[in-house]
Amino acid sequence: MNRRTLLALPAAALLPATAIAQPAWPTAPIRAIVPFAPGSATDTVGRLLAEKMRETLGQPVVVENRAGANGLIGAEAVARAAPDGNTLLVGTNSTNAAARALFRNVPFDMEGGFAPISTIATVPLLVAVKADSPYRTLADLIAAARARPEGITYATASSSQQVAAAALATQANVRMLGVPYRSSPLAVQDLLAGRVDLFIADQAVIVPQAQAGALRILAVTSAERSATVPDAPTVREAGNLPDYEVIAWFCLFAPAGTPADRIALLNRAVAAAVAAPELRARLAAGLGMTMRASTPEEAAAFVRAETAKWTRAIRAAGIEPQ
Repeated sequence: MNRRTLLALPAAALLPATAIAQPAWPTAPIRAIVPFAPGSATDTVGRLLAEKMRETLGQPVVVENRAGANGLIGAEAVARAAPDGNTLLVGTNSTNAAARALFRNVPFDMEGGFAPISTIATVPLLVAVKADSPYRTLADLIAAARARPEGITYATASSSQQVAAAALATQANVRMLGVPYRSSPLAVQDLLAGRVDLFIADQAVIVPQAQAGALRILAVTSAERSATVPDAPTVREAGNLPDYEVIAWFCLFAPAGTPADRIALLNRAVAAAVAAPELRARLAAGLGMTMRASTPEEAAAFVRAETAKWTRAIRAAGIEPQ
């Protein structure tokens, strides 16, 4: 091509393809997969976060529930999705910290399969029984479990719930019988029906039933009491178990390989959402969650540390991988 021809061409034709302006991303709704059932704490967090992220992204974030296998089904779907930022995971300690220690076959790379975007919140669990249960305190329940090995049943619908109950039994030196459920709402139904004796679960599913007078909260799993249920003692206090502490958390992930500029925009959207007073009122004040946005690098470091912590807790509780 000679000089006269070059001068005749429009300027855009002389630019490399990457320099030509592209439509600003995102150009379509983003899908956020919640790996647990509607009504769970993860679902509540995911929907409130998605609603506020739209203000930064300019596109809706559509929540899709893919429950099952302790969250592994939904997490696998995101790990296998195109790394373009259009499919996200509302991940938890169950899917992104405890899975490898709890299951022999995890269908995704727990550490290498995801790009952390930001932490979202942490929350303690609540030890609950039916309102008319004969166990009025955690000490009552532990005494009954000691008198009748495997006579006390507890529900589990996630890894954090399983670890919380197993750690309680191990540290109290009792044997209880676990009953797995597909979702927390289903577990609550059976607790209310008297089919299981105990459920250690997120405040989002326990507090409304306790406020309605259907459940009794025996203890909270954090090291300190929860502002949401200030009258509930900690497991450390109520069970005389000074080393007990189990806290669940939520973090937003994209598939590994998602472009850094899209991760950065998603991170800004999470930070703005978490800072919103109305979201903090719903999650922090209403459900006892501690809100904590982070950089992607801080989120990655947090997940690594939590993976080591949950692995130690699972082994200490004597839980064998399934």
